[in-house]
Amino acid sequence: MASSPVHDVVVIGGGVVGVSLARELSRYHLDVVVLEGNAEVGFGVSKANTGIIHSGIHADPATVKGSLEWPGNLAWLRLRDDLGFGFAQVGELLVALAEDELPMLDHLHGQGVRKGVPGLTRWSRDQVRTAQPNLSREVLEALWAPTAGVINPYEAVLLLADNAARNGVEVAVEEPVVAIDPPDPADPDGPLVLHTPTRTLATRFAVNAAGLHADEVAAMAGVATFTITGRKGEEYLLDKRLAGLVTSIIFPCPTPTSKGTLITPTVDGTIMVGPTAEATDDKDDTATTPEGAAEVFAAARRLVPVIDERDVIAEFAGVRAVAETEDFVLGPTTRRGFVNAAGIQSPGLTAAPAIAEHLVEVLCAEGLELHERDDWSPSAEHPVRFALCNDEEQAELAASDPAYAHLVCRCELVTEAEVLAAIDRGARTLDGVKFRTRAGMGRCQGGSCTWPCIELLAARRGLPVTAITKRGAGSWLVCDRDDADHAPSNGG
Repeated sequence: MASSPVHDVVVIGGGVVGVSLARELSRYHLDVVVLEGNAEVGFGVSKANTGIIHSGIHADPATVKGSLEWPGNLAWLRLRDDLGFGFAQVGELLVALAEDELPMLDHLHGQGVRKGVPGLTRWSRDQVRTAQPNLSREVLEALWAPTAGVINPYEAVLLLADNAARNGVEVAVEEPVVAIDPPDPADPDGPLVLHTPTRTLATRFAVNAAGLHADEVAAMAGVATFTITGRKGEEYLLDKRLAGLVTSIIFPCPTPTSKGTLITPTVDGTIMVGPTAEATDDKDDTATTPEGAAEVFAAARRLVPVIDERDVIAEFAGVRAVAETEDFVLGPTTRRGFVNAAGIQSPGLTAAPAIAEHLVEVLCAEGLELHERDDWSPSAEHPVRFALCNDEEQAELAASDPAYAHLVCRCELVTEAEVLAAIDRGARTLDGVKFRTRAGMGRCQGGSCTWPCIELLAARRGLPVTAITKRGAGSWLVCDRDDADHAPSNGG
């Protein structure tokens, strides 16, 4: 190891917390590496959630997550200005459908006031009906919080990672940490030594932002002080014809384990309903179920009676990483240089930028020297969105590059030029193209654009189409005819 470089910080995990931290660290003269086990950043917990930037009222201010919720909300506004991802500050409406729910409105209102969240107001039944006429007539009162917003979490993660990389951070995918050497008795203050399937890295500090597998990574480092369990949430995306059904995030009164089934207007104009909150021992269980759908739509119709499961165009599930304390696990450990950023469940997306700033303070306190760079750039190169351009702009794009005149995804008006640009920016999978361009996210869910995207990926990357996957190893989309002839009859 003596001849190997010693990095300053290795961030284990390329989800929203990992890449937010990487971007914060890129402000300084540091050698930083992000190790992500999936084929692309953001492919774990970060891509499969409701995409809400919470108003700041939900988490108890006495908890770690509660202390970071409102600062995270404010930080996302700054990130939006820097990086240009889609962000709509639509506000949230927390509704009470029964008298016994009114004390919860009082509690959350007071909690938000103690945190300094502005604009909180109680609405009467008539005010609710005026603002959101499609809500149930059973609504008694509501708490209005204008500071809530919605983003596409995968878009934000990709732009955070792009910005970190532009500022010198190495972002490595398909490199899970598989082992961490025990401390060297001859050099107890020496670097941490991490192993991936392809290389060995030495680093002064390692930050464990490994999501659902953070407890396993901590155990590798000899500091197994917490356990992560899964909590699955099913989400259902409704057709764009329902755009405007609600114009703000609609919350029911929460339970001890869940904020309940929400109705959320997304950045792209669709409506999302969900999630469920089901404990699971299988951290890879991202299947939706008839039972989950029935639960979601029964709860959604209590809030908006006209919602119908026949309008579903897509469904997915994410598994949240829950520590036994139900709080974030942030901070140094007894292993020198090893820092945890684990148990990041809701409001983890909201808190992520504030978590990153907190972790930089932790690393500094642990001995990481920070010297600001004069050449740090806060922005990322934002891709062209042909669908958002006016007619004149679209004509200019098509004249400048014929690939802009060729539609690949007709539902979302995604052009060949946009797909090629996404591949050039790092898309390695079909989902990588989808999350960067929205190709495949429309009403037909990839019925017309999947094959063109596969062909473009293969051609641009110099690979056969059989090498292209949906989301990484084990998710191949095309098989060779000879392979198909010899495939097991059970499809395995």
